[in-house]
Amino acid sequence: MVNAPMRREDIPILQPESDFFDAEAHNISNSIDEELRKESQRRKDATRREVKVMLLGQAESGKSTLQKQFQLYYASHSLEHERPSWKPIVHFNIIKAVRMILDELDYDLSRPVITSSEQSDASQDGVGPLRARLLQLAAMEDALAAELSGGLSIGGGRAGVFVRTGWQSLVTTSRSWPLGNVQSTTKAQIVTTMAAKSLYNLRYDIVEIWEHPAVKRLIALRHLKLEESGSYFLDNIVRIAEPDYVPITDDILNVRVQTLGVIEHSFPINMGGTVYDWKLYDVGGARGQRHAWMPYFEDATAIIFLAPISAFDQYLEEDGRTNRIDDSLKLFTAIVSNKLLKNAHLVLLLNKTDLLRKKLEAGTRVQKYIVSYGERPNRFDDVSEYFRAHFLQVHKRKDVGQRHLFVHFTSMLDIVATQKIIVAVGEAIIRQHISRIGLL
Repeated sequence: MVNAPMRREDIPILQPESDFFDAEAHNISNSIDEELRKESQRRKDATRREVKVMLLGQAESGKSTLQKQFQLYYASHSLEHERPSWKPIVHFNIIKAVRMILDELDYDLSRPVITSSEQSDASQDGVGPLRARLLQLAAMEDALAAELSGGLSIGGGRAGVFVRTGWQSLVTTSRSWPLGNVQSTTKAQIVTTMAAKSLYNLRYDIVEIWEHPAVKRLIALRHLKLEESGSYFLDNIVRIAEPDYVPITDDILNVRVQTLGVIEHSFPINMGGTVYDWKLYDVGGARGQRHAWMPYFEDATAIIFLAPISAFDQYLEEDGRTNRIDDSLKLFTAIVSNKLLKNAHLVLLLNKTDLLRKKLEAGTRVQKYIVSYGERPNRFDDVSEYFRAHFLQVHKRKDVGQRHLFVHFTSMLDIVATQKIIVAVGEAIIRQHISRIGLL
């Protein structure tokens, strides 16, 4: 006789009273499995909405300024919160500019004078007393830089301000001079307060030396080369030196500091009703820091490469023989040919077009510094297109991913124009990201 197949409900199972079954443990196990499944799904969803963008380029190419433009557009509330923290950095930029002026005036006195007319042009009448008063301010540069950098110093030159993640905590955002209880005040706060007070007391001396004919002559002869933001801050010294000064947006965009390592900035970007976690990585661009970029390459969604085309007449601080345009081209070549980045979206920003225009209008000849430019017209359209063509050629020959290259001419200090580009670039990057992960 053939036995009838056993019905499902007749299959024996371990009952709760069995020594081999623990209902509570079983439920806990199932609950843990469900939580792990949910957590795995949450991580997948978060990964799909995470967009990692690296800002690459040599030092002083405009990476940090672009990061601030992103912050201004997508997270303006965070910029408002940070605004007071930029005050001592602005003060440092002014003190550095004053020191550079004094150094060049001293050096100018040691130059031989050929003609009597040159002697007249070179007159430093009235500079002596100004110099004597301003030396005490210039002497604060290194101490202020050291405190703002958290005691960090880089060998091989004068101290500068080096920013890393959390640098804002080194200064008290709400504190202004005069100080209250000095005993409860950190050294950094004491130094920044002393600098602020000195700037206020000497503000009209700074105006006077900045407007002195001897300084204007040195600038015209290109003997005095201030940092790009120096003129801006010196033009605004009276406003900036006020005790209740809070940096405006233009002040923050003009600030020049050096980034150390890699700093992550996160912005939520809403596109089509979906919020994407936009992670922006601002990197130190000096040659000695470029090795720190590598760990971030493998899962990068996009690369925004900044090339300052105004730097055709400048050389690397680390290597006085290397033209900055040549260095940008070599660095761009290394980026587009890197296999770790072959899937990353590529954006090229030919930056600092405003400074390029000023240099060309002032009569600076490209051919003097870029021999291959030849006898081409020394006009903005011709020069900018010449540099653009060189970067496009590098991309065409060296790109390992056969990717489309988005190219924009930019001036990071132009808020309206830059933010239009930010929107266009951001949407293009996110669309490519969506397409790649299969959400379309």
